[in-house]
Amino acid sequence: MAVRKIIEIDEDLCNGCGNCIPSCPEGALQIIDGKARLVSDLFCDGLGACVGECPTGAMEVVEREAQPYDERKVMEQIVKHGKNTIKAHLQHLKDHNETQYLNQAKEFLNEKGIEVELEERSHMHMGCPGSRTLELKVDNDSKKGDVTTQLRQWPVQLHLVNPAAPYFNNADILVCADCVPFAYGAFHQELLKGKALAVGCPKLDDLEAYKQKIKDIIQMNNPKSVTVAIMEVPCCSGMYHAVREAVEETNPDLKVYKRVISIGGEII
Repeated sequence: MAVRKIIEIDEDLCNGCGNCIPSCPEGALQIIDGKARLVSDLFCDGLGACVGECPTGAMEVVEREAQPYDERKVMEQIVKHGKNTIKAHLQHLKDHNETQYLNQAKEFLNEKGIEVELEERSHMHMGCPGSRTLELKVDNDSKKGDVTTQLRQWPVQLHLVNPAAPYFNNADILVCADCVPFAYGAFHQELLKGKALAVGCPKLDDLEAYKQKIKDIIQMNNPKSVTVAIMEVPCCSGMYHAVREAVEETNPDLKVYKRVISIGGEII
């Protein structure tokens, strides 16, 4: 065994919440007897994606003697959980510039005939600057006119948002028909405040693509709830149904709230 970076868990601090589990697609962590456990040195890459999800500070990256991380053994476990888990793992390696492990993973997938396309993250985005992922600071003490903006991120359009963007993790999410902010004057304070936003038009856009994007967001993150804000017009109901179906197919226990806005600008 060699000395390398690996996760260490303080059992006294761990409350067994499980927030760390979704952030470890490698499968190195499990909740056993009410505590998070590192089940195998072979599966832990030591990059610490799980550390930031621990609300009690029970996890840290340390250096100690450990079995070498084995990318092929990790991939053997990951492929059993489907393409979204594979994608999350590859993106994790790519974001940490782990080129060696990333290449090993791709070789394994090529041998199995599995194709997975990765999205660009904010720090390596090469496309339109308008779709670059940004987290924004909300200053509730600084007012612009009579309204304080509650927008926490960019972009907001459902086709453009990165489902693995950090602002979706463990968040209350607002999926909003794009006419709602124009009709509802208290949109920022009463609907958007404290939420990560995704906006689209259920009449003019591709609802199946939206449904898949919402499924990806749910599977790659651990959202607390989803609020769907739509207009009272019949064509707007498609947005709510797309979200409901996405939740039922990914996490049926996730709370979904519905807010309907009248053309006159009131919540029905």
